[in-house]
Amino acid sequence: MKYRKILLSLFLLAAGSIIFGATSSLADDIKIIANSTVNVDTISLAELKAVFLEERSSIGSTHVEPVLQKDGPAHEAFLQEYLGMSDDNLQAYYRALVFTGRGSMPKVLGSDAEVVAYVARTRGAIGIVSSATRAEGVKTLALELPNSGAARKLITRVEPDYPETLKRLNIGGTVRLRVSISPKGTVEQVELLGGNPILGESAALAVKKWVYAAAKSQTVTEVTLWFDGR
Repeated sequence: MKYRKILLSLFLLAAGSIIFGATSSLADDIKIIANSTVNVDTISLAELKAVFLEERSSIGSTHVEPVLQKDGPAHEAFLQEYLGMSDDNLQAYYRALVFTGRGSMPKVLGSDAEVVAYVARTRGAIGIVSSATRAEGVKTLALELPNSGAARKLITRVEPDYPETLKRLNIGGTVRLRVSISPKGTVEQVELLGGNPILGESAALAVKKWVYAAAKSQTVTEVTLWFDGR
């Protein structure tokens, strides 16, 4: 593991001008897809990088296999914005892993459609495609960011209705929600993590109307709302 970190640092230094962050020419959204055998619905940025840098070979209880494209907008965006490397640096990194017996060359395909087809039929496969790609037969993994509040700016906030009965009885408290946000910024799914179920239902109805800033892929964050029962 220490050798890999040193090796990766050397390649990142060699990249020079390669930086994290989007450029206008690489503004296409990406989608993280996985074979149906992958038993998670979200993946953290750290996990995603570790899988494609072959620092880990499983997510949850599933063995996973990274799948790359030879080139294209989604591939370039993934390299710059998620790995912080050029394709040449990444290939050199893989060759070094092979040379030292610490890894292997990943599967490389020629198009979004080929990646989808391969991921659909290959147990544990995880790939990157453009967000516009029809991903039939695979599951889309939401990218879970460590500090989603900073990563996805809330643009439109709708306050929840306080159920009259609970308000009259001074029943309040904190409600925690797990929120899945689409690349466009709309809320796709809300799950109650903790709190009064009735207050949670009211909070979820409001949060579903929230709008966040656009991002490169689907993300997941936690939202906490307070109902003052006094």
